[in-house]
Amino acid sequence: MVMQMSALFSYIRALPRTTGPLTRVRAGFQGAGVKFKHILTPGGPQLGAKPAISLFRGHINTAFRAEKFSTTAAVLWKSSQGNGFSSLRGTRGWLGKVACGAALGVSTVALIQALHTGTLTAMALKVDLNSAEGDWKETREVLLSLSVKDRRQYYRTSNSVPLDDIPVWTPTAGGSEPVRYQRNEKLDQKISLYSGDITKLEIDAIVNAANKTLLGGGGVDGAIHRIAGPMLKKECASLHGCETGEAKITCGYGLPAKYVIHTVGPIAHGGVGEEEKKALRSCYKNSLKTATENAARSVAFPCISTGVYGYPPEQAVHEALSTVREYLDAHHEKLDRVIFCVFLPTDKELYLQNLPLYFPAAPTESTVKSKL
Repeated sequence: MVMQMSALFSYIRALPRTTGPLTRVRAGFQGAGVKFKHILTPGGPQLGAKPAISLFRGHINTAFRAEKFSTTAAVLWKSSQGNGFSSLRGTRGWLGKVACGAALGVSTVALIQALHTGTLTAMALKVDLNSAEGDWKETREVLLSLSVKDRRQYYRTSNSVPLDDIPVWTPTAGGSEPVRYQRNEKLDQKISLYSGDITKLEIDAIVNAANKTLLGGGGVDGAIHRIAGPMLKKECASLHGCETGEAKITCGYGLPAKYVIHTVGPIAHGGVGEEEKKALRSCYKNSLKTATENAARSVAFPCISTGVYGYPPEQAVHEALSTVREYLDAHHEKLDRVIFCVFLPTDKELYLQNLPLYFPAAPTESTVKSKL
């Protein structure tokens, strides 16, 4: 431990002098729970002998006790929200991380990396996504602070699919039906049609076709809850349900997706009227709005309401495509990719037929001549 602390102090001394004099450094360690003790030792600078190897060594009591740290770590974690512990701004923030990590027994290399990446909080809090025990708020905080690479160790599924492996849909010219929207070049490279399991997608947000309780169900809803783990249900319970057409966001927990956006589609067993159309469009619009409000730049949609809710797929596809098209026209700079994730071959065929109507290609010379 002493050698570890010494190495860290050498690293600290090498940092640019932007944190002020020694008194501020001492104050930072005191704020992190490290006690200081003025010690006169033979060979120390106070007795006129050779200068001490480290200015700090004579002033720091490094006798951390393991039995006390279990509670100290919890206090540091809970107090982090108010004093900048999770940030690298200021002396108290990064020195607190040094003290916390050293007491945990984290390696010197890992601590130095943590000073730059801000991942020490994840080391301090053990994340167990297989259990409903613990505070979902703390678990969410840790997971959302991690990079994609660091979060992969917590996935509760295998063979995740990163965004770069999801092909971009390319508009095609031709077709017998007239396009419903003019071409917008700013939307190129922003649409994907993916046939497969939405729970595998390693993107910013996936949309869940949920029920009003948000506590899980069948189909896509049940699959998302199974892969995410019990913490998802705990966070969903805190949202107190969701009305038809609305959207609410949670952490993705064990999913490769960072967020889950839950929306409740309309039930259309009695047929589709204006009320059902409006509600379905609200699902897509509010989900996209929720995504952009939370800086999620990639979003995947399942086929909302077309399962047990009874909305005819051949009608739902038009509400989905028109709503996404209109939202991207107004907010294209806020989203990098919108993915229509289908599971049934019949749904894939519906999207392939209708995508060119809403995201048309540039007119060819032959197309222009045919209109003259």
